Amino acid sequence: MSRIKKKSGGNDISLVMPKRMYFFIVPAIALFLIFWIFPVLQLFYYSITNFNGINYNYDFVGLDNYIRLFKEGTLANSIKNTLVYAIIIVIGSNIIGLAMAMALDVKIKGKTFFRTATFIPALFSAIVVGFIWSYVYMPESGMIATLLNFIGLDGSKFNLLGNYKTALYGISFVDIWKNVGTTMIIYLAGLQTIDTSLLEAGRIDGCSDWQLLRKVKLPLITSTITINVILNVIAGLKAFDYSFIMTNGGPGKSTNTLMFTIYRIAFTDQMMGKASAFSVASFFVIILITIFMLIFLNKKEVDL
Repeated sequence: MSRIKKKSGGNDISLVMPKRMYFFIVPAIALFLIFWIFPVLQLFYYSITNFNGINYNYDFVGLDNYIRLFKEGTLANSIKNTLVYAIIIVIGSNIIGLAMAMALDVKIKGKTFFRTATFIPALFSAIVVGFIWSYVYMPESGMIATLLNFIGLDGSKFNLLGNYKTALYGISFVDIWKNVGTTMIIYLAGLQTIDTSLLEAGRIDGCSDWQLLRKVKLPLITSTITINVILNVIAGLKAFDYSFIMTNGGPGKSTNTLMFTIYRIAFTDQMMGKASAFSVASFFVIILITIFMLIFLNKKEVDL
């Protein structure tokens, strides 16, 4: 390819980036290789060893770590909890977020205040939110138990996080409460891009509010829906904070998510090789789920 030159004030200015400019990307590539590619390769390497994270006199155990994970049921239980968690926050965050965005997209008094108030929880650290809701859920003396006592019910029986069947739903609700403001803001931005003339034309044709939502608004914000669903799926698959802060994976293994289980095996049980194998298995599970979601959502965008 010939070099294109442009004369400016008697000097030739090259419109093609000189080859020496490519040297500026070397630091970025080096950082990427050192802090991303190399650790990932090490993860695969350690997954076939009995490395404990401290002693480097480890042995190669082949696929024993993977076999143990499947036989113990640890991987299956964590995948199930993570999928349930992800489904809850995807459905809950998107339904509530869309409803709130539609409610705040109309002309009402104090609209700015309500938008700000809805988004405030997203600004807090997950650690702070987890501790606050731990006290809200506290049996007997927590806020919910106190309110139940106030209205004449027995608040001492309320123990959401101590129940094997409800603990996962309890921490899922906390995640929704914290992040629904972000989902709402994205939906609100999508709704405000809709041309009002299309809505007016729909009303003139006799469309009800539900028909406008189903036939006009939703098809026009399909890309926004895709963004929110993907973001919530990613958040669900990475779930760790509230399992660690509020329940420590309990009661039993009812809130053991993929990320929390990796942490527990690696840093509590000090079985870094087994944790690496678990991470590799989780990596492929997350990749498959992500590919499925992208194909499904792209197909839905076309259908709408």
